[in-house]
Amino acid sequence: MRCPCCHADDTKVIDSREADEGAAIRRRRTCASCSHRFTTYERLEEVPLVVTKTHGGREPFDRGKIVAGVTAAAKGRPVSVAQVEQLAYEVEEELRGGARELTTTAVGHGVLERLRDLDEVAYLRFASVYKGFGGASDFQRELVLLKTLRPDEVEPV
Repeated sequence: MRCPCCHADDTKVIDSREADEGAAIRRRRTCASCSHRFTTYERLEEVPLVVTKTHGGREPFDRGKIVAGVTAAAKGRPVSVAQVEQLAYEVEEELRGGARELTTTAVGHGVLERLRDLDEVAYLRFASVYKGFGGASDFQRELVLLKTLRPDEVEPV
């Protein structure tokens, strides 16, 4: 590490400790040339996630899009902003544990999986857009699927 004062390359770490609740390491350093003391921080560099769209385009992952989509699907439902934020966080964490190149399908399935447990109406609304429902039969098919996954909780329509 270079000294910010005299730009010498020879600096020595005199103290290291955790910072930002363990997300960084704070190091106190001293320059061997001019005795200037300074602080540096070491943080993990996160590799950005890239989402491949269905039409072939690529763009950086944006958790805000999940929040916006789930918020729209849950409009008028007993789903809090905190629950939506937690859902988006969980989806992102799951995706970060896998490949760096994602598909919109993987993102959509992650959202649907969690939304099913959060609110069934919001799940159906999100699924109708995500899966491109064309008519009532698509809703019926999804209700049957929902009922087979949660037979004790879903009432027939």
